[in-house]
Amino acid sequence: VQCTRNAVLNTEARTVEADVLSRRCVMMRLVDFSYEQYQKALRQSAGAVVIILPQAMSSVPQDVVRQFMEIEPEMLAMETIVPVYFAVEDDELLSIYEQTQAASASQGSASAAEVLLHTATANGFQMVTSGAQSKAVSDWLITSVEGRLTGLGGEDLPTIVIVAHYDSFGVAPWLSHGADSNASGISVLLELARLFSRLYTYKRTHAGYNLLFFASGGGKFNYQGTKRWLEDNLDHTDSSLLQDNVAFVLCLDTLGRGNSLHLHVSKPPKEGTLQHAFLRELEMVVASQFSEVQFSMVHKKINLADDMLAWEHERFAIRRLPAFTVSHLESHRDSLRNSIMDVRAWVDTKALTRNTRIIAEALTRVIYNLTEKGAPADLQIFTEQMEIQEEQLESVMDWLTSQPRAAQLIDKDSTFLNTLEYYMGRYLKDVKQHHVKADKRDPEFVFYDQLKQVMNAYRVKPAIFDLLLALCIAAYLGVAYIAVQHFGLLYKTVQRLSLKTKQQ
Repeated sequence: VQCTRNAVLNTEARTVEADVLSRRCVMMRLVDFSYEQYQKALRQSAGAVVIILPQAMSSVPQDVVRQFMEIEPEMLAMETIVPVYFAVEDDELLSIYEQTQAASASQGSASAAEVLLHTATANGFQMVTSGAQSKAVSDWLITSVEGRLTGLGGEDLPTIVIVAHYDSFGVAPWLSHGADSNASGISVLLELARLFSRLYTYKRTHAGYNLLFFASGGGKFNYQGTKRWLEDNLDHTDSSLLQDNVAFVLCLDTLGRGNSLHLHVSKPPKEGTLQHAFLRELEMVVASQFSEVQFSMVHKKINLADDMLAWEHERFAIRRLPAFTVSHLESHRDSLRNSIMDVRAWVDTKALTRNTRIIAEALTRVIYNLTEKGAPADLQIFTEQMEIQEEQLESVMDWLTSQPRAAQLIDKDSTFLNTLEYYMGRYLKDVKQHHVKADKRDPEFVFYDQLKQVMNAYRVKPAIFDLLLALCIAAYLGVAYIAVQHFGLLYKTVQRLSLKTKQQ
């Protein structure tokens, strides 16, 4: 998988141990990866860089994972003409790497004669990709899915919006599975949809709130799906739940691990508002039922000068809708949110189940006004038949992380979106897709094709072998020529001697 637009390759393989990397395809394994080595390849104008990833990311040491995650944003931000590929390790690729490494290492630790001899006799590999260079894809749609549960009562009921973005992001789109960010958020959203659909089925527990669920696309591209959805609902229609009486918007992001939970806000909620009630209920549920969890509110003003928004709730806050994001991350800058290292193995299903329960309990206490009605703080609402289903959360996580979900890979007819729409349709009403297309005159996002290519490795002798072979052949022909010439002279001499003998 390559991450640059300049993608056609036909060059000899080397590892970073080699002294000369210019116009070579430099191979490096993730377990041995360092930014210094990567920079060395770029400085020497390598023909390409291939980073080999292990099949099981969970086997990679945490310090290696953390180091690569910190480097990833720099790799993405850096402009380079050197194409960078990512490949998943198998036996054949590992064999190619080890042979190339042995050849590269011998060049740096031997005499000139030994290097020449080894170079001439060793097998090398020519790395070749075929196909056209990447080009911009026009008319690509970013798709979101929405559904609702209508409250019991009059027409002007308050609406609570529950949002999570489904797409993933990383330096290589085809390897971006986005487990914690943000398969965990979508898993919680779907479980909340299941729980509240059951509560809204019975008149006794049918609350006086509309619940609007939104699985947004393009979250990793500055929340483009949410931005356009808001524009369409607030600016281009007269009938929308978002125009009427929005109590608050709850965004779900990175909820799959750790023992902390943070409510991120652009503006601290005022006392007496429903947002403040939700904050208070979260604090109370955590304190009374989950003492191992550290909870806090994190206040960060929206910086409109930044190219990218920090959290999804900021899209709503810009449109003056009360909103916040729940996450186990304290900072939006955490590299986990945009990394190919964010894989299923790092998500703790028990932590995800616990966080789902905390959010569900707090939300239920707000919707049914349980604290005001005297319900004790340690009251467990979701028990027995209404229990949070850990197995279902786990299976949804497995499904979400079984496929890369980069925005540039998911078109409107993808199996993933059809499955998501079907799943939401099991619990919600009026489920439908919402599409976003980039503005042709001033596009806010541009996607490219050729994200995945086949790279062929051909076993070859190095060029110096051909040169030495040519020299040997030339030497052989020279010797043969001299021998023939010598034999001709000798033959003529013998003939002359024979003629003289006859004359005598």
